[in-house]
Amino acid sequence: MKELCDFGLIGLAVMGENLALNVESRGYRVAVYNRTTEKVDELVQGRAAGKQFVGCHTVEDLVRAIERPRKIMMLVKAGPAVDALIEQLLPLLEPGDIIIDGGNTHFMDSERRTKWVEEAGFLFVGTGVSGGEEGALKGPSLMPGGSPQAWPHIREMFQAIAAKVGPKSDIPCCEWVGPRGAGHYVKMVHNGIEYGDMQLICEAYHLLKEIGGLTNDELYTVFDTWNRGDLESYLIEITRDIFSVKDDLGGPGFLVDKILDVAGAKGTGKWMSQLALDLGVPSTLVTTAVFARGLSAQKEARMRASQVLHGPSADGHSELRAACRPLIENKLAFVEAVRHALYASKVVSYAQGFVQLQAASAEHQWGLDYGQCALLWRGGCIIRAQFLDRIKEAFDEHPDLENLMLFPYFQQAIQRAQESWRSIVTIASLQGVPVPAFSTALSYYDAYRMERLPANLLQAQRDYFGAHTYQRVDRIGTFHTEWLQLRKQPNA
Repeated sequence: MKELCDFGLIGLAVMGENLALNVESRGYRVAVYNRTTEKVDELVQGRAAGKQFVGCHTVEDLVRAIERPRKIMMLVKAGPAVDALIEQLLPLLEPGDIIIDGGNTHFMDSERRTKWVEEAGFLFVGTGVSGGEEGALKGPSLMPGGSPQAWPHIREMFQAIAAKVGPKSDIPCCEWVGPRGAGHYVKMVHNGIEYGDMQLICEAYHLLKEIGGLTNDELYTVFDTWNRGDLESYLIEITRDIFSVKDDLGGPGFLVDKILDVAGAKGTGKWMSQLALDLGVPSTLVTTAVFARGLSAQKEARMRASQVLHGPSADGHSELRAACRPLIENKLAFVEAVRHALYASKVVSYAQGFVQLQAASAEHQWGLDYGQCALLWRGGCIIRAQFLDRIKEAFDEHPDLENLMLFPYFQQAIQRAQESWRSIVTIASLQGVPVPAFSTALSYYDAYRMERLPANLLQAQRDYFGAHTYQRVDRIGTFHTEWLQLRKQPNA
């Protein structure tokens, strides 16, 4: 057994502990440290007993235990704790050593830290890690970026511990993403798409339960069937499983029905939405998903409102209701229509995510490989899905593809789904069932395919009240009009 370790890890919460065990299981010797040193002893004497681990009670001990060039990964809470650890590490390192941040870090922090660590004479990697606790142990999706010189030193280890996909399960879901904060930006977009996917699935559930009248047993069967087709994904799979779980505290019925309808959030979806606004790209689905979680948190206000605000009347829009009734009353047809609406909306969600990646890559000069990004998400991570193979194909064929909806496969898929998609959004509106993500996705699709939008009037308004100028369709140049002087005088 080698005296020095191949890898060091700081932070032994569940993710860190599981990742350390994963690394060791691939034949590497691992040094571990945690600020609460009892966690170190618990791991070394417990799950890591008899394995190639060295427990360290100080950062200095950890650094001394690792072979050069040192590879030290931090899995601690994002923010000041990461900066504090870097401050501790820098005086202890030697040229060529590598600091790796595997937390849910804002990409601008990784941009800053790469420069900081490189100027001190060392290398920095900011890597997205997706897949949760199970992924960390069995194979996560890894999205490393930072100092390019670090990649040859960590590549073998990172690709060894990553999830594997492909016909032979030999393609690692880990590849170098790009410089500085690129890795954490790609991880953030992954999480934003995850927000959208989860909201879409929740809306499908709401439609099937409230309008279709499906029981939890029937919902299990539906999601099981969907997971065998073009919607196959980790999120569809776990949703199926949720519908089978009875109350674990011994009460009657299913656990999902006992859970308070208030959703939490850790912030990465909000980051993506905020950065989309900064870039001027319409990532409307993640923004809608973030707001949906915010509205769910207003539980007490919603309970009060439910007593005084009323939905559509049973006899309103009678002709339209009559036209929708056959679809609602045919349970199999309704389920299939919801499936189509979910798939089409999912296409929009990913299309928006990749448009934002393209804009960010241009803004920060990262040179992202979008097909490679799709492959990174094919296994190990939360949004892993069969669907991602098609995205990789799209960007392999057209590296500069403007929007995924323009790729023939997705274009045809949306066309096949479109009638059902529109019907489901209409039915939801008539029944008073909120489907903000479904309807936002449909509105984006309609706006994107529209040659002329009403923004001409908006620009006229801006020029009227603020002299913001406008361009014309029939002449070249920038124009301003004195609208007040030219307006028709209102009747006295």
